[in-house]
Amino acid sequence: MLKPFHISRRRFLSTCAATAAATGLPGWFVQRELAAAEAVTKPLGPNDRPGVALIGCGGMGRGDAQNARRFGEILAVCDVDQNHAEAAAKQFTTDGKTPAKYGDFRQVMERDDIHVIVQAAPDHWHTLINLAAARAKKDVYGEKPLTHTIDEGKRLASAVRAYGIVLQTGTQQRSDRKFRLACELVRNGRLGKLQQVTVYVPAGIRGGPFPPQTPPPELNWDFWLGQAPRVDYLKERCHANFRWWWDYSGGPVTDWGAHHNDIARWAIGLEGPTEIEARVVTEPIPNGYTTPPEFEATLTWANGVRQIVKTTPDDTPYGGVIKPDGQRNGIRFEGTDGWLWVNRSDLRASQEGIIETPLPDNAARFEVSNDHMGNFFACVRSRKTPIASVEEGHRSASVGHLIVIALRLGRKLQWNPAGEMFTGEGAKEANLHVAREMRSPYDYSFVS
Repeated sequence: MLKPFHISRRRFLSTCAATAAATGLPGWFVQRELAAAEAVTKPLGPNDRPGVALIGCGGMGRGDAQNARRFGEILAVCDVDQNHAEAAAKQFTTDGKTPAKYGDFRQVMERDDIHVIVQAAPDHWHTLINLAAARAKKDVYGEKPLTHTIDEGKRLASAVRAYGIVLQTGTQQRSDRKFRLACELVRNGRLGKLQQVTVYVPAGIRGGPFPPQTPPPELNWDFWLGQAPRVDYLKERCHANFRWWWDYSGGPVTDWGAHHNDIARWAIGLEGPTEIEARVVTEPIPNGYTTPPEFEATLTWANGVRQIVKTTPDDTPYGGVIKPDGQRNGIRFEGTDGWLWVNRSDLRASQEGIIETPLPDNAARFEVSNDHMGNFFACVRSRKTPIASVEEGHRSASVGHLIVIALRLGRKLQWNPAGEMFTGEGAKEANLHVAREMRSPYDYSFVS
């Protein structure tokens, strides 16, 4: 019989102090987190480890799958680029067992031994893959942004609930203590009345024009394009560069912006803004990348909060370098009683007491997750809703989509978050961008 484990108060406080020193977080917050930590579960046995398939085998996908490997067995990999699939299969070969390789993700969905999909395809493929997984009743860890359009998010949220699957959006900052503490402080009025949120994201890439090219034999170019318009192959269009083209992504708006706008919305506590205005700061080069490398947007929320989202170019064109002034990549919250700055390496405020003074016992508390992939697999077992649920992923992705639409139309827009539609002047044209035309056969019937 297992004996209960007791930790002395001295050891507990020592652990808290060491954790606080290592993380830079206040001791009161660390004590609260450790005291509320769930009991450590028993190690998973072979029968407890679900079968996992990776769809989208680029660098991010292989990183996600390596993370998921802590909790499940990688049984299959899938990519329209044979070289990517081969590299992933080699990486996840264990004890002489090599994952099966596929070029069509629909074949993966037919396997009964696959329980979890790790999805890291380009943005314009996210929804169809996630919908196929939902209909096959396979749980999904899906890369951000959750979708490529607002309408896709509405459809996916309905499908996830209808088929009862677990979906975790890969906005992993929700499982970071610094961001959670920042949002709790803001929500509990530590800054007084919140007035402005400024989101800083790295600038995108400006390049082109690009010469005509021939697709490599290992790449199924038509399948890669999917629902997007048929165009000639350019190596600058696919793989990591997909994010700089409107047809496949939203540039810096939906790249780093997907992470930081999610945190901003978490702190603000509303579904979405009511007014959006955006301008292009640096125009793309004709016949080159189509997303503007530099932009600035202003969003107004129903509670009066003003949100600014802007690019901050530095001496590297892309990559999120954090400068010593802390204003290159992160979020600044400003209220009547001070400001708070947070990014992946830093949490600081205008006054020491904003962070160091404990919140009262009756303060609003957020769900605790310190391991985003771990939270997902825990929910796969418990069937609970993960910290970055499909609804949260959809609403946060929609913030980026709204900015993209305002940038492309070049006008101020009014948005109804409850009805998820534009209203007022320009609404008719703007609502046409809530969904997009899908090239046959890669429309919704492709996964029905």
